[in-house]
Amino acid sequence: MARGRIAAAVCIALLASSVASAAPASGKWRAVVKVPGIVDVVGPRADGRLVLATRGGLFVMRPTGSPMPYARGPQGYAGSSGEPYIALGSGRRVPGAGCAFERDVIFALDPGAPPGIIRVDRSGLSSRFADLPVGAFPAGITIDTVGLFGFRLLVTSFATGTTTLYAFDCRGGARVVATGAPHVEGGIAVAPRTFGRFGGKLIAADEVTGRIYALGPRGRVTLVAESGLPAGGDIGTESVGFVPPNLGRRGAAYLADLGAPGSPTSGSDSLLVLAGMDLSRANLHPGELIVATEAGAKTLAVRCARVCTVRRVAEGPVVAHAEGHITFVPSR
Repeated sequence: MARGRIAAAVCIALLASSVASAAPASGKWRAVVKVPGIVDVVGPRADGRLVLATRGGLFVMRPTGSPMPYARGPQGYAGSSGEPYIALGSGRRVPGAGCAFERDVIFALDPGAPPGIIRVDRSGLSSRFADLPVGAFPAGITIDTVGLFGFRLLVTSFATGTTTLYAFDCRGGARVVATGAPHVEGGIAVAPRTFGRFGGKLIAADEVTGRIYALGPRGRVTLVAESGLPAGGDIGTESVGFVPPNLGRRGAAYLADLGAPGSPTSGSDSLLVLAGMDLSRANLHPGELIVATEAGAKTLAVRCARVCTVRRVAEGPVVAHAEGHITFVPSR
């Protein structure tokens, strides 16, 4: 898609987007367990466990338990430096590909040389799934569970000042969805159909400007909202997730807090949770987009119908260095 068309779409969307409310946040993210090098959390798997991605490998964890090493050994997954975000297979078949992204199979970004994607099967064995162009920085990963992108694996990469969005089928075949898109990085997610005119589109955030964007299946990029929060490298909007319809009072939200000495916030190498009274105070609604900043995990809820409204709902520890996705575990 031409950069001019992207810029025009963003300008038009600015007229319909709203800025965050100045009301103080009510919920509080709290550290639940130490996990050195944690960069992401996804799930739950079919067995109810979360999957934690760290720079030293993967862990699985029950919401009330402790992290257990996963996919270790000679043919396992050793992790990587940087930000190896992950996505979890949904079990959906990809039209025309003759295969499916099997349930609970893990796909991890690999920022190495060359950059690409690693596949970790349910027995913990890893293999190369696909490569990205040399020089690209893998910036985000998720699986389309709505269908506008054909239930494909979606990956964003950043190079020469702009973002490229790829859609991979379950055999590793790729197509370019968008080029020349604005900078986006961190947790990305596909919006539910109920998310107004952005339903089914890929939602991603830019920490540098604090803007939240929607990327469509034909490459069109539109602005969802201005966060109204502090912005900049390692400071602004970083992590996203959508509130499930069955979250319930005993549900919880999880977020990675990476130890990052030398960054504006140092982080704590912990898994953060928003649960119990803090979840109740946040007053989250099904279908809302939840966005957290990298510095301090300042958290917004975005609701979109004809227009989008933005409100503060939570904040993290002052030192938090949030990374990756916001993942929800509904009540059981």
